[in-house]
Amino acid sequence: MNTGLYFNLILILVAVVIIVCIVWRYASRRHTMPCPVWMKGLLDPPFTKGISSRTRKTIERLDLIPGMNVLDAGCGPGRLTLPVADLVGPDGTVTAIDIQEGMLDEVKKRAGDAGLSNIRFIQAGLGDGMLQHNRFDRAVMITVLGEIPDREAALREIYRAMKPGGILLIEETIRDPHFQSRSTVTRLAGDAGFIEKEFFGSRFSYAMTLEKPVHG
Repeated sequence: MNTGLYFNLILILVAVVIIVCIVWRYASRRHTMPCPVWMKGLLDPPFTKGISSRTRKTIERLDLIPGMNVLDAGCGPGRLTLPVADLVGPDGTVTAIDIQEGMLDEVKKRAGDAGLSNIRFIQAGLGDGMLQHNRFDRAVMITVLGEIPDREAALREIYRAMKPGGILLIEETIRDPHFQSRSTVTRLAGDAGFIEKEFFGSRFSYAMTLEKPVHG
């Protein structure tokens, strides 16, 4: 193939991808919709090697120990699912829940390649009532909350699914089209029963840990 023609085709392909991404971002600001499966590379770039510094920082904030049960709420392609499953070990579990079958298929493939067998999979929306009560020591929601049509129901379900004293970590960044402000997350989580424990970052990119109180 002519080199010039090949280069032009690459430019056209890149332009099409950029345009589609912009359209999706614009539409996402007006409708709650998850990141399409074909865009999973944006959530976990395939060219990165090992665990990114961002992922390491997230995991450190979870204060995990072997044997814990962890919920990856809106797991996507499994950027956190796999390293967390490795850390909690065979006596612990990670429950990966996502509304998109394609995302769960990607996590299953990666888990198989990594030899991890302590991951449970649930295809459902958060708030659909599919989570077992009082099961989880930790839960994570990474730029997911704004994609959920009924955020109140989702956080109530996660609250019920947490053990007393369990920790929910929520991360948000202004780069995400569904960005949720700190005040919004605090209000929604508080209405569900959570108590804010720690805050990291700035108003435009932050992580927040929330605790389910131990009553009595």
